Amino acid sequence: MKESSGGRKQGTQSPCAACKLLRRRCAQDCVFAPYFPADEPHKFANVHKVFGASNVNKMLQDLPVHQRGDAVSSMVYEANARVRDPVYGCVGAISSLQQQIDMLQSQLAQAKAEVVHLRVWQNATLSNHGPNPASPSNSGSPSSRLMASQGKSIFEMDMMVDQPSLGDTMW
Repeated sequence: MKESSGGRKQGTQSPCAACKLLRRRCAQDCVFAPYFPADEPHKFANVHKVFGASNVNKMLQDLPVHQRGDAVSSMVYEANARVRDPVYGCVGAISSLQQQIDMLQSQLAQAKAEVVHLRVWQNATLSNHGPNPASPSNSGSPSSRLMASQGKSIFEMDMMVDQPSLGDTMW
């Protein structure tokens, strides 16, 4: 038990989390030691509960060493998801996230459509009634006084008109 590639220090007698849970002596070439350190026993406990130590051992030995870390992290994620949701596991989490993405994309599309609608309406209103430096309406005509007396921009008025429908379209 001197030094191994699993990060155990020279003179350390502490077995890895897998060997500790399985109550066996941790060999120097233990396949679990690099991935299930003694200070993280919950990782192996869940993996063992879901997959079984023998199956995990077989999976790790069948993989090249450079892929084992990713495999262990995937097994730990799936095992934790299975403990939280025994029926669906991580598929349930992925499905829930996909539903949230779909809902948010729908809301974003609605918001973008509403912005386009408001801009078109505002441009149409400004082109029909907007200030024009050469027009007499900009020089104190009754229509310009009416706009000034209201004290609100066209955009603000539009938002007031559309406000009751906002509860339906916004999140």
